[in-house]
Amino acid sequence: MTETSNAESSNVKTSSIRRSSSSQRGSRRKKAKKNQIPYGVALFIGLVIIGIFLNLKSEKLALFWVTGISFGFILQRSRFCFTASMRDPYLTGGTSLTRAVLIAFAITTIGFTAIKYGAHVQGLPVPGMSYVVPISFATIIGAILFGIGMVIAGGCASGTLMRVGEGFWMQVLSLVFFVIGSLWGAHDFGWWKYNFISKGKAIFLPDVFGWGGALIIQLALIASLYVFAMKYEESKNQ
Repeated sequence: MTETSNAESSNVKTSSIRRSSSSQRGSRRKKAKKNQIPYGVALFIGLVIIGIFLNLKSEKLALFWVTGISFGFILQRSRFCFTASMRDPYLTGGTSLTRAVLIAFAITTIGFTAIKYGAHVQGLPVPGMSYVVPISFATIIGAILFGIGMVIAGGCASGTLMRVGEGFWMQVLSLVFFVIGSLWGAHDFGWWKYNFISKGKAIFLPDVFGWGGALIIQLALIASLYVFAMKYEESKNQ
Protein backbone atom coordinates (compact mmCIF):
# COMPACT_ATOMS: atom_id res chain seq x y z
CA MET A 1 0.00 0.00 0.00
CA THR A 2 2.82 2.36 0.87
CA GLU A 3 4.55 1.72 -2.46
CA THR A 4 1.28 2.27 -4.30
CA SER A 5 0.60 5.53 -2.52
CA ASN A 6 4.16 6.69 -3.20
CA ALA A 7 3.77 5.84 -6.89
CA GLU A 8 0.47 7.69 -7.06
CA SER A 9 1.94 10.73 -5.33
CA SER A 10 4.91 10.72 -7.68
CA ASN A 11 2.56 10.51 -10.67
CA VAL A 12 0.55 13.42 -9.31
CA LYS A 13 3.71 15.44 -8.82
CA THR A 14 4.92 14.59 -12.33
CA SER A 15 1.59 15.56 -13.90
CA SER A 16 1.49 18.79 -11.89
CA ILE A 17 5.03 19.61 -12.99
CA ARG A 18 4.06 18.97 -16.63
CA ARG A 19 0.97 21.14 -16.32
CA SER A 20 2.97 23.93 -14.72
CA SER A 21 5.67 23.73 -17.39
CA SER A 22 3.09 23.68 -20.18
CA SER A 23 1.29 26.64 -18.63
CA GLN A 24 4.60 28.48 -18.40
CA ARG A 25 5.30 27.78 -22.06
CA GLY A 26 1.82 28.97 -22.95
CA SER A 27 2.31 32.17 -20.99
CA ARG A 28 5.65 32.73 -22.67
CA ARG A 29 4.05 32.30 -26.09
CA LYS A 30 1.33 34.77 -25.18
CA LYS A 31 3.94 37.25 -23.98
CA ALA A 32 5.91 36.78 -27.21
CA LYS A 33 2.79 37.43 -29.29
CA LYS A 34 1.95 40.52 -27.26
CA ASN A 35 5.49 41.85 -27.64
CA GLN A 36 5.20 41.67 -31.43
CA ILE A 37 2.39 44.21 -31.57
CA PRO A 38 4.59 47.32 -31.04
CA TYR A 39 6.94 46.10 -33.78
CA GLY A 40 4.00 45.63 -36.15
CA VAL A 41 2.65 49.12 -35.40
CA ALA A 42 6.10 50.66 -35.88
CA LEU A 43 6.53 48.78 -39.16
CA PHE A 44 3.14 49.94 -40.43
CA ILE A 45 3.93 53.57 -39.56
CA GLY A 46 7.29 53.24 -41.32
CA LEU A 47 5.64 51.84 -44.45
CA VAL A 48 3.14 54.70 -44.52
CA ILE A 49 5.90 57.31 -44.10
CA ILE A 50 7.96 55.75 -46.89
CA GLY A 51 4.87 55.65 -49.12
CA ILE A 52 4.19 59.35 -48.51
CA PHE A 53 7.82 60.18 -49.27
CA LEU A 54 7.74 58.18 -52.52
CA ASN A 55 4.47 59.86 -53.51
CA LEU A 56 6.19 63.24 -53.23
CA LYS A 57 8.85 62.01 -55.63
CA SER A 58 6.62 60.11 -58.04
CA GLU A 59 3.08 58.76 -57.93
CA LYS A 60 4.23 55.74 -59.89
CA LEU A 61 6.81 54.85 -57.22
CA ALA A 62 4.15 55.12 -54.52
CA LEU A 63 1.86 52.85 -56.55
CA PHE A 64 4.65 50.29 -56.94
CA TRP A 65 5.32 50.49 -53.20
CA VAL A 66 1.70 49.83 -52.24
CA THR A 67 1.28 47.11 -54.86
CA GLY A 68 4.47 45.32 -53.78
CA ILE A 69 3.49 45.39 -50.10
CA SER A 70 0.00 44.12 -50.93
CA PHE A 71 1.34 41.24 -53.01
CA GLY A 72 3.87 40.38 -50.31
CA PHE A 73 1.18 40.31 -47.64
CA ILE A 74 -1.07 38.09 -49.77
CA LEU A 75 1.81 35.71 -50.55
CA GLN A 76 2.80 35.46 -46.89
CA ARG A 77 -0.69 34.85 -45.57
CA SER A 78 -1.72 32.42 -48.30
CA ARG A 79 1.69 30.64 -48.41
CA PHE A 80 1.40 30.89 -52.20
CA CYS A 81 4.42 29.41 -53.93
CA PHE A 82 4.91 27.96 -57.41
CA THR A 83 7.48 25.52 -56.08
CA ALA A 84 5.01 24.06 -53.58
CA SER A 85 2.35 23.82 -56.29
CA MET A 86 4.62 21.49 -58.27
CA ARG A 87 6.28 19.77 -55.30
CA ASP A 88 3.36 19.03 -52.98
CA PRO A 89 1.51 16.64 -55.33
CA TYR A 90 4.56 14.35 -55.33
CA LEU A 91 5.52 14.69 -51.65
CA THR A 92 2.19 14.96 -49.84
CA GLY A 93 -0.45 14.36 -52.49
CA GLY A 94 -2.03 17.76 -51.80
CA THR A 95 -3.02 19.89 -54.77
CA SER A 96 -4.57 22.96 -53.09
CA LEU A 97 -1.72 25.24 -54.16
CA THR A 98 -1.64 23.62 -57.60
CA ARG A 99 -5.30 24.46 -58.08
CA ALA A 100 -4.72 27.98 -56.76
CA VAL A 101 -2.03 28.49 -59.42
CA LEU A 102 -4.40 27.19 -62.11
CA ILE A 103 -7.11 29.62 -60.96
CA ALA A 104 -4.56 32.44 -61.14
CA PHE A 105 -3.67 31.35 -64.68
CA ALA A 106 -7.34 31.39 -65.68
CA ILE A 107 -7.91 34.89 -64.27
CA THR A 108 -4.79 36.31 -65.90
CA THR A 109 -5.70 34.62 -69.20
CA ILE A 110 -9.04 36.44 -69.27
CA GLY A 111 -7.49 39.75 -68.22
CA PHE A 112 -4.60 39.71 -70.67
CA THR A 113 -6.83 38.53 -73.50
CA ALA A 114 -9.15 41.49 -72.89
CA ILE A 115 -6.21 43.93 -72.91
CA LYS A 116 -4.64 42.46 -76.04
CA TYR A 117 -7.94 42.15 -77.90
CA GLY A 118 -8.84 45.75 -77.04
CA ALA A 119 -5.56 46.97 -78.52
CA HIS A 120 -6.06 44.76 -81.58
CA VAL A 121 -9.57 46.13 -82.23
CA GLN A 122 -8.36 49.74 -81.91
CA GLY A 123 -5.54 49.08 -84.36
CA LEU A 124 -2.85 49.57 -81.71
CA PRO A 125 0.22 47.34 -81.28
CA VAL A 126 -0.77 44.27 -79.29
CA PRO A 127 0.99 44.49 -75.90
CA GLY A 128 3.52 41.79 -75.18
CA MET A 129 3.97 40.58 -78.75
CA SER A 130 7.74 40.93 -78.43
CA TYR A 131 7.61 38.37 -75.61
CA VAL A 132 6.07 35.63 -77.78
CA VAL A 133 9.24 33.59 -78.21
CA PRO A 134 9.77 30.39 -80.18
CA ILE A 135 9.30 27.00 -78.52
CA SER A 136 12.44 24.87 -78.67
CA PHE A 137 14.54 22.45 -76.64
CA ALA A 138 15.87 25.49 -74.79
CA THR A 139 12.41 25.84 -73.22
CA ILE A 140 12.47 22.25 -71.97
CA ILE A 141 16.06 22.44 -70.70
CA GLY A 142 15.44 25.78 -69.02
CA ALA A 143 12.29 24.48 -67.32
CA ILE A 144 14.12 21.41 -65.97
CA LEU A 145 17.06 23.47 -64.68
CA PHE A 146 14.77 26.03 -63.08
CA GLY A 147 12.67 23.29 -61.50
CA ILE A 148 15.73 21.59 -60.00
CA GLY A 149 17.07 24.91 -58.75
CA MET A 150 13.87 26.06 -57.08
CA VAL A 151 13.38 22.70 -55.32
CA ILE A 152 16.95 22.80 -53.98
CA ALA A 153 16.56 26.44 -52.94
CA GLY A 154 13.23 25.68 -51.30
CA GLY A 155 11.22 28.25 -53.23
CA CYS A 156 10.67 30.09 -56.49
CA ALA A 157 11.16 33.83 -56.86
CA SER A 158 7.96 34.72 -54.99
CA GLY A 159 8.50 32.11 -52.29
CA THR A 160 12.11 33.19 -51.79
CA LEU A 161 11.16 36.85 -51.38
CA MET A 162 8.38 35.90 -48.98
CA ARG A 163 10.70 33.86 -46.77
CA VAL A 164 13.40 36.53 -46.84
CA GLY A 165 10.82 38.88 -45.36
CA GLU A 166 10.13 36.26 -42.67
CA GLY A 167 13.81 36.15 -41.73
CA PHE A 168 14.98 32.85 -43.22
CA TRP A 169 18.71 33.29 -43.81
CA MET A 170 18.94 30.32 -46.18
CA GLN A 171 16.54 32.13 -48.50
CA VAL A 172 18.72 35.25 -48.29
CA LEU A 173 21.56 33.18 -49.73
CA SER A 174 19.23 31.86 -52.43
CA LEU A 175 18.14 35.43 -53.25
CA VAL A 176 21.75 36.59 -53.64
CA PHE A 177 22.53 33.87 -56.18
CA PHE A 178 19.13 34.37 -57.81
CA VAL A 179 20.10 37.99 -58.51
CA ILE A 180 23.58 36.98 -59.71
CA GLY A 181 22.15 34.35 -62.06
CA SER A 182 19.52 36.77 -63.42
CA LEU A 183 22.14 39.45 -64.14
CA TRP A 184 24.43 36.91 -65.76
CA GLY A 185 21.56 35.55 -67.86
CA ALA A 186 20.51 39.05 -68.93
CA HIS A 187 24.09 39.84 -69.93
CA ASP A 188 24.40 36.74 -72.16
CA PHE A 189 20.77 36.58 -73.28
CA GLY A 190 21.56 37.84 -76.77
CA TRP A 191 23.93 34.95 -77.39
CA TRP A 192 21.46 32.38 -76.05
CA LYS A 193 18.65 33.88 -78.10
CA TYR A 194 20.62 33.83 -81.34
CA ASN A 195 22.06 30.33 -80.95
CA PHE A 196 19.25 28.46 -79.21
CA ILE A 197 15.97 30.28 -78.56
CA SER A 198 15.42 31.69 -82.05
CA LYS A 199 15.87 28.25 -83.64
CA GLY A 200 12.27 27.27 -82.89
CA LYS A 201 8.95 28.61 -84.12
CA ALA A 202 6.88 31.23 -82.31
CA ILE A 203 3.20 30.34 -81.89
CA PHE A 204 0.57 32.94 -80.98
CA LEU A 205 -2.72 31.11 -80.41
CA PRO A 206 -5.03 33.97 -81.58
CA ASP A 207 -3.26 33.84 -84.97
CA VAL A 208 -4.12 30.15 -85.23
CA PHE A 209 -7.56 29.82 -83.58
CA GLY A 210 -8.73 33.44 -83.36
CA TRP A 211 -9.15 35.41 -80.14
CA GLY A 212 -12.26 33.59 -78.97
CA GLY A 213 -10.97 30.16 -79.92
CA ALA A 214 -7.62 30.74 -78.22
CA LEU A 215 -9.35 31.87 -75.03
CA ILE A 216 -11.68 28.84 -74.99
CA ILE A 217 -8.86 26.38 -75.69
CA GLN A 218 -6.62 27.76 -72.96
CA LEU A 219 -9.41 27.91 -70.35
CA ALA A 220 -10.47 24.37 -71.29
CA LEU A 221 -6.88 23.17 -70.82
CA ILE A 222 -6.67 24.89 -67.43
CA ALA A 223 -10.03 23.41 -66.39
CA SER A 224 -8.86 19.94 -67.42
CA LEU A 225 -5.71 20.30 -65.31
CA TYR A 226 -7.83 21.54 -62.38
CA VAL A 227 -10.10 18.48 -62.55
CA PHE A 228 -7.07 16.21 -62.88
CA ALA A 229 -5.50 17.80 -59.79
CA MET A 230 -8.69 17.21 -57.80
CA LYS A 231 -8.91 13.58 -58.88
CA TYR A 232 -5.20 13.11 -58.14
CA GLU A 233 -5.60 14.38 -54.58
CA GLU A 234 -8.66 12.22 -54.01
CA SER A 235 -6.79 9.13 -55.19
CA LYS A 236 -3.83 9.91 -52.94
CA ASN A 237 -6.08 10.43 -49.91
CA GLN A 238 -7.82 7.13 -50.53
